[in-house]
Amino acid sequence: MPAPTPPPSIDDVCLAALRLPCSPALLPRLSEALQSESSSTGEISRIIQIDPALASSTLRLANSAFFGGGNAVETVEQAILRLGAKEIYRLAALALLGRWPVDKHSGCNWEASDFCRHALCCAIATEVLAEITTQVDPQVAYTAGLTHELGKLALAHSCGAWFPLIRACQTQRQATWEAAEKEILGYEHAEVGARLLRAWRFPENLVATAEFQHRPSSAPAPALPLLVHLHAGRLVAASMGPGISEDGFLFQVNGHLLLEWNFTPSLLEEAMLVSLDRASRRLGEKLSHGQIKY
Repeated sequence: MPAPTPPPSIDDVCLAALRLPCSPALLPRLSEALQSESSSTGEISRIIQIDPALASSTLRLANSAFFGGGNAVETVEQAILRLGAKEIYRLAALALLGRWPVDKHSGCNWEASDFCRHALCCAIATEVLAEITTQVDPQVAYTAGLTHELGKLALAHSCGAWFPLIRACQTQRQATWEAAEKEILGYEHAEVGARLLRAWRFPENLVATAEFQHRPSSAPAPALPLLVHLHAGRLVAASMGPGISEDGFLFQVNGHLLLEWNFTPSLLEEAMLVSLDRASRRLGEKLSHGQIKY
């Protein structure tokens, strides 16, 4: 099914994404600082304040009703002390992701903040599974769940005009969404996401979660534990439902791989209940509808 004009090349898509002012490039640096015992609140504060909008979000959350109850905090350092490292990272990760510009003209059948909503569910589910198995660092698992599909946002930003053709190709051929992307564009969102995460200097295991998200059993051995947890987390998030897009319903589950790693139906059900509760506490009514703002 040929497009009326040639679509942007993968290089063009990545270049357009890298020029946006809302990249998650701070995440690896912030993650490293938060995990280091030698990092001071001042050092963490300086990283956050590189992004003025993120600094404002940090102060706003620290002074919210959920975390407040005392004197108002006036500096990012005070906010870090009130919120704690884990909450700071969760805030930063979702805030940086949620600012990506995808509007009603992008060609996606997404409502406001749907991508962000589903990414959060993936992140929380993968984090919960890592906590249960203790085989993967939960913060790394959270990051993988949140960022592995960033290529979708890049395609929505640059290739919206080709989405109707991708949709038609998928329907007519009963193919996966990524196969239809490959047919129409010559590449798919996993390839784009991997390129972007590598350009933003994410660790290679997180690059691998983008690159091998549709074929986790083919991942390099060092990245395989994280990929399997992500694969299970994606299944849990799809079962939860919030924010899932049309292509999310085409998710192909590698049941053999999951059982090989002891991700049984009962374990996944347990993880879903915990994840749904955690996501509900984080987003409230925004979990099902409305625009998420930080």
